Amino acid sequence: MRNSRTTDSRGAAKSAEFVSRCVPRHAACALLINLPNLVTFSRVVLTGVVVLEIFHAQWRLAFWMSIVAGSTDLLDGFLARIMNVRSRTGAYFDPIADKLLLSATFLALGIVRALPWWMVALVFGRDLFILAMAVWGYLFTTIREFPPSMWGKLSTFAQIIAALAVMNHRDGSAISDRPFIWIMVATTACSGVHYGWRGWTMLKTVRMVEKVG
Repeated sequence: MRNSRTTDSRGAAKSAEFVSRCVPRHAACALLINLPNLVTFSRVVLTGVVVLEIFHAQWRLAFWMSIVAGSTDLLDGFLARIMNVRSRTGAYFDPIADKLLLSATFLALGIVRALPWWMVALVFGRDLFILAMAVWGYLFTTIREFPPSMWGKLSTFAQIIAALAVMNHRDGSAISDRPFIWIMVATTACSGVHYGWRGWTMLKTVRMVEKVG
């Protein structure tokens, strides 16, 4: 146990020494420290590329650029861990970049009529519903945490697969995108209902605790 603590303290000391050496006057070091954030920012840039390719019906390029953009979500986290770099900017910006990529992709697919508008509205409506509940809980209750549920993660995964399936099918693939689209619709609707039920349950629990107190 003592050896483990010694190893951890040495690792932390080395990381602190690395960061202290990489002061802003050294541009290369500053770039290295912020590399995970730069990777996250590249996802925003790639989002614009994906949308443009969808508008120009370049479905194969849009498909692969979506894959590349999505892989940066894994890469920035990996770099932050191995470099032992944590930043408040990255913590806030990373989920925003994720949501921007998915939302912009679905909006573009709706504009070019690759998806019906009611499906696009379902995706956006669920997100707005969750956001409204979180804001309400923060402003009018003591609820400060609203972690994602299994249904939420499943619906996000289904949305990603459905968007890729639409691009792949539009590119001429024989694989139908219909099953993936309807799975996306079902999981998105179920996750919205589940979030609503969980939010209501949390609210009732808080009110019961306040009455007892």
